[in-house]
Amino acid sequence: MLEQILLILSVTFLAMVTPGPDMVLVLRNTFASGRRAGLQTSMGILCGNLVHITYCVFGIGMLISRSIVAFSALKYVAAAYLIYLGIMSVRSGTKSLDVSDIQGGRLTRSWFVQGFVNNLLNPKGTLFYLGVFTTVIAPETSPTAMFLLILIMMLVSGSFWICFVYTLDRRTLRDVVERSQQTVNRVFGALLILLGLRVASMSR
Repeated sequence: MLEQILLILSVTFLAMVTPGPDMVLVLRNTFASGRRAGLQTSMGILCGNLVHITYCVFGIGMLISRSIVAFSALKYVAAAYLIYLGIMSVRSGTKSLDVSDIQGGRLTRSWFVQGFVNNLLNPKGTLFYLGVFTTVIAPETSPTAMFLLILIMMLVSGSFWICFVYTLDRRTLRDVVERSQQTVNRVFGALLILLGLRVASMSR
């Protein structure tokens, strides 16, 4: 059990620090709209993780990974969504970092939904959790041990996103970003578009 815990800690941490669509989206939203936006986006990502975990527990992840049609559909929808977010970011131009000027309700839901949909459609999420549930969490793992390992994964992920957002929201970084907001929007927009193209070209 200790070996499983250490392995879960290691693979989850490595997955979190590896740059990908989720990280770029949290970066963009935090820089564009502040800590609240970054935390809401991160919460959406964590909820997406729970969906991945749920269908892997029931074995649906295996079906998705083995079905060319299902995997391709997921891949292209994810790519289109990333490219859409990238284009919207490029077109947004200059945007104030003063969160008090933002109409909270609608945009808050939008940040959460962006994180949730982005994570849910990411084929790498499916493959990551499928790998975890076929190697680290074996079929013979007891329900109690499985719950503990899943809880550890979520705690590592949640802790990472909180630290990440609070680091990005430091006054020094925000001052730099505020002076070059249009460039930042365009850079992150381009990154999202490139990630979308990369997802579209990825194979299993």
